[in-house]
Amino acid sequence: MIKNDIIDSINGRRSIKKYIDKQISDEELDTVLEAGKFAPTGRNRQSPVMVAIRDREIVKKLSKMNADVLGSDGDPFYGAPCVVVVFADMSVSTGFEDACLVLGNLMNAAHAIGLGSCWIHRAREMFSSSEGKELMKKWGLSENFVGVGNCILGYRDGDMPAVRPRKENYVIKID
Repeated sequence: MIKNDIIDSINGRRSIKKYIDKQISDEELDTVLEAGKFAPTGRNRQSPVMVAIRDREIVKKLSKMNADVLGSDGDPFYGAPCVVVVFADMSVSTGFEDACLVLGNLMNAAHAIGLGSCWIHRAREMFSSSEGKELMKKWGLSENFVGVGNCILGYRDGDMPAVRPRKENYVIKID
């Protein structure tokens, strides 16, 4: 295989599920968000919207909303001090796919600069609730938008998780 720093960074990224209690810097957040803005989108519409939250009370509220969907009283955000909620514009035919690519860029960029990250599901359910719709309205998002994922960000607490083997038959090559 070809040796490349970007490929090594992508292959080295892991989902981080334990964070120290320290907020990420403005520069780190801006760097990650900038990478999200450069995710490929259908016809370059740049249709997703990222809402970056570092306010501890709002992060706590979002974590509780997510836990409620899950039927849990734990913290599905694993103590991460920052969350970037990615929304898809469903009036755009590639809206969902565009938002997924943004989430991928956010996580890869976070790892590249030494931050931990993890995609936390249930954003659709969170922002389908009356509480979620109220937040979306407050943030200036129309009802065309749906939550796709919550990208938690922070400084990893502990060692990098071990690499898990890739499944067999992950790739089918046709020559």
